[in-house]
Amino acid sequence: MNLGVNLVVSGVGTVRAEGFDFKTALGPRGYKYLPPASQFFLAAAKRALADAGPRSLEAVDPERRAAAVGTNSAAASLHDAMDRTVIETGAAELSPATAPYFSINLFGSRLATEHHLQGFNLTFTSPRVAGLEALQNGGRALAAGRAGRLLAGATEQALAEGEPGADTSEAGAVALVLEPAAAVAARGGRAYGTVAVRSFFLPPALAASEGGAERARALIEDALDALGHPAGAPAPDGPPPVTAVLDGSPVGRAVAAALGERAEHVPAGAGCLEPVALVAAALAGGAGPARVVVTAAAEGNAAVCLVTPAGRAGTQAAAQDATRSGTQAEREAAAQAEARAGTRAGTRAAARAERQPAARAEEGGG
Repeated sequence: MNLGVNLVVSGVGTVRAEGFDFKTALGPRGYKYLPPASQFFLAAAKRALADAGPRSLEAVDPERRAAAVGTNSAAASLHDAMDRTVIETGAAELSPATAPYFSINLFGSRLATEHHLQGFNLTFTSPRVAGLEALQNGGRALAAGRAGRLLAGATEQALAEGEPGADTSEAGAVALVLEPAAAVAARGGRAYGTVAVRSFFLPPALAASEGGAERARALIEDALDALGHPAGAPAPDGPPPVTAVLDGSPVGRAVAAALGERAEHVPAGAGCLEPVALVAAALAGGAGPARVVVTAAAEGNAAVCLVTPAGRAGTQAAAQDATRSGTQAEREAAAQAEARAGTRAGTRAAARAERQPAARAEEGGG
């Protein structure tokens, strides 16, 4: 879904858990008791916003700023520690500083508070595809006019020892800043390129059947067609290179067979970080042909991401060409958002007006 708004990535931020120091990355005070996954994404978002430039986020009101974060294991080690505390010493010993993070939705709350993201703040947890779903659904909402700037990406924390998947744990974060191309062009900023995602579901039982690979191929081709890059269509540089982040499950094997030998295979970790990290790396790599990142989980969740990187000059020129239509689309999107807000306000006012006579009548009858 684009709705006439040409969206680009204007900032990229990545954080690795190895050697990470929250005091250096974020500041000496106020971050000590945040869970690591929250610290990682705050730091990645800080780097992405600095990369996009100070006039990116500040150019829109707080109500037009939003976030979408994907994670599979941000709270897993915290939940494990909580379980051990309750079993060994009792619930009264739970830390009041970390106990609220029992809810996975709170891992992005500090981000929203620090950067005044009042448009929306979404958390996705689908196995392995959560980070790409954050890009997909956050970008869709941005294109629909529900926000003017978006911070999206993934964050993970290492699983506790002995937990399923602990040997392939992921830890770190990736954040991308998405905004209309016209806005980037207007301030003379840099656009890394574009990302577009389609997700789908391949039932594990079907994947394991004789026709599993063929069904996976059809779903991938449908996704590429929806992304504007039909399979088999002639392209100046030939078919786009494909990187597949897969495990050895029946779903992973079916997707691998569907992609064939042309795909580069990267072993999947326990979380959703690796696919988004590959997207960020492709964008940061500069000008080049479009490339595809495919991932799937044993549970059947799968996603295809089309990454179209561009160098500074080429992307700025394309953005400038889109400025006239893009700015109009932005104005229309903003007007739609204001209209929705006005409608909600009018509905609330009407409801209050209806209640007031009834309340007065009850008072008079009393």
